Amino acid sequence: MSFSPQKNYEESRKQTGYLPRKEATQKTYDRLGFMSGLEVHQQLLTKEKLFCHCPAGVYNDDDDFSAEIVRHMRPTLSELGEYDGTALMEFKTRKEITYRINNENACTYEIDDTPPFPLNREALEQALEISMLCKLNIVGEVHITRKQYLDGSIPTGFQRTAILGIEGELELPHKKIRLIQLSIEEDACREISDIGHKRIYKTDRLGMPLIETVTYPDCVNPEEVREACNYIRFLNRSTGKVRTGMGAARQDVNVSCKGGTRVEIKGVAHTKWIPELTHNEVFRQWALLRIKSILNKRIKAASWRMSYQDITGLLRIPALEKAEKVMAVKLTDFQGVLSHFIQPGKMFADELSGRLKVIACLEQPNLIHSEELEPLLGKKDGEKIIQKLQLNEKDGWLVIWGANADMPTALETIEERCRMAFKGVPNETRKSLADGTTIFERVLPGANRMYPDTDSIPIPDRKSTRLNSS
Repeated sequence: MSFSPQKNYEESRKQTGYLPRKEATQKTYDRLGFMSGLEVHQQLLTKEKLFCHCPAGVYNDDDDFSAEIVRHMRPTLSELGEYDGTALMEFKTRKEITYRINNENACTYEIDDTPPFPLNREALEQALEISMLCKLNIVGEVHITRKQYLDGSIPTGFQRTAILGIEGELELPHKKIRLIQLSIEEDACREISDIGHKRIYKTDRLGMPLIETVTYPDCVNPEEVREACNYIRFLNRSTGKVRTGMGAARQDVNVSCKGGTRVEIKGVAHTKWIPELTHNEVFRQWALLRIKSILNKRIKAASWRMSYQDITGLLRIPALEKAEKVMAVKLTDFQGVLSHFIQPGKMFADELSGRLKVIACLEQPNLIHSEELEPLLGKKDGEKIIQKLQLNEKDGWLVIWGANADMPTALETIEERCRMAFKGVPNETRKSLADGTTIFERVLPGANRMYPDTDSIPIPDRKSTRLNSS
């Protein structure tokens, strides 16, 4: 019997045990081992930015700017002489970053031409007040550190941040949510566009004071995550010392399942999105674990191989006519994996396409594969690929296209993600979409992206200052 991608997609959805959120119960989430925590970001209501005297809260239109600055980011070593995985991934993209700067709300500090001013004391007092409301243990001395960001969202390549309080708690109506910490940090740029190897930001929001409240993964179902997030936002707003309105508060949601790993859903704009996003993410991880089981039964990860052939000019279809390079990729023993259900309306092939967009900068649509639900290639073109790659019925194939210079990164990206499939769920940051699904954004950052800020001195608490002066 011939293989049917549509049937495989539906069958794998059933085998994963996916249920619409309205049909899921606490027993469903307990079976999956649902765990979730939050990182809630909130702008503070200050007159000035965090490390300079530029006004905070003065915004510009996308085309309202005084100058443009172009930069290319590169990673730096941590104190232990190691590179952060996210920084290395961003470096592969070879992005050209353009900053649109308006003299109304940016200065030479924002573009890293001058050192930081002392930390904004108005912002510090506001952040400490909120820390105490969260029952956090306030640190004896504030140490400012640098957190690497090579996506271009901060012109320096790092964000200045400082922990103010640790180990607190929030009292929800039915349970306590433990807090890991509360930090104060500078906000990032606002993205205007990201196409190919070019990314454009504006700097009006850059450097505005921001607090980040981080919880433990104490939430055991999607509604509980939303409830905890709403409570944190309410607590912040109750002080009257935070900004409100579009973009003033944003949250990242961390989700994992039994046997999975922590995945961060970045920049969730509305709390009403949280239940659907977390529900679909826990099932996405569950589906990836099933793919892991399928692959490891078929073949040992160490012996798996990917091969490819240059087929530029072989296929006569409009999507490929202007491509500098077209490559056919053989995925040994991957039949049924490419069309395996991952999220509503998405399959494993979408995991590959998402990484090709971000890492290799191949704009979507960027691949055709052997298990399309609506095939884009005719029978004759399909036979050409099978012959070129010497495929058997257990194999899967991809066709990718783009600039010649992007092909090595694209092929490396495909092989890396396929090898990850043998291990289960990769640590990554994903971008939230309004329909409740997510797409790949970057590799999840690690501890190696943090190091002390040598431009800023520690800030002791007032009690310590009085004792030292006496």
